[in-house]
Amino acid sequence: MQIRVGYDLVYNCPQPTPMIVTLNIHYTRASDIVSPDHLILEPSIPIRGYRDGFGNWCNRILAPPGRLRLRSSALVRDSGLPDPVVPYAQQHPVQDLPQEALIYLLGSRYCETDQLSQTAWNLFGTTPEGWPRVQAICDFVHKHISFGYQYAHSTKTAWAAYNETRGVCRDFAHLAITFCRCMNIPARYCTGYLGDIGVPPVNAPMDFSGWFEAYLGGHWYTFDARHNFPRIGRILIARGRDAADVAITTSYGEATLESFQVWTDEVLEAAA
Repeated sequence: MQIRVGYDLVYNCPQPTPMIVTLNIHYTRASDIVSPDHLILEPSIPIRGYRDGFGNWCNRILAPPGRLRLRSSALVRDSGLPDPVVPYAQQHPVQDLPQEALIYLLGSRYCETDQLSQTAWNLFGTTPEGWPRVQAICDFVHKHISFGYQYAHSTKTAWAAYNETRGVCRDFAHLAITFCRCMNIPARYCTGYLGDIGVPPVNAPMDFSGWFEAYLGGHWYTFDARHNFPRIGRILIARGRDAADVAITTSYGEATLESFQVWTDEVLEAAA
């Protein structure tokens, strides 16, 4: 199958404002890109690209005073298969983890392992290790948090989401990631496109989605505590410790978001 993805964002800056834009499809999907997701800026200004410490592709710009439009559209080939489920994937002892996974055991900006460690062990200490434990975490978070766009808050952490029991997809992911790390399971935050493919459409504006990956059995596997069942057509943009590492834009000065559109649509291919 093929999926059309893209965005159209408009910012307004009162003065020249440096910005970092992280919106390109992740390099792990490069071979699936049929038409590339070039970043188009209006007005046209210079772009400098680089790869950050997590392997995400980022663009540096100096936004001029006034309105700045960022847009892109890409066509991506997808298997059409749901997220894999590997119930026998085992948990690694910490001493056997690869060095690059260790950072994903630590607390981070939105994932306060120190505040939630005892809660995690109380809730999940008797669950079977490995995939069943991560799934038990997802089941708990899915039931514990009520979803609503009105509950979005840029400074909400896993601890706050646990206590408020409400949030958006990033809050589900942050709480599940924190519980996994407390249980010595490396977990990292993911952001990307996830449309209503294979599920009833939601009557709400499209947005980028947040989920997470857990390291089990020598592989990183996708988990989604908000939806809590395998989905079709997930297209990764960036990975990091939490949402702070994968913000779609980071501005070093005032930048007001005036307009926001995202799309993820299955493209019906013509019969041969």
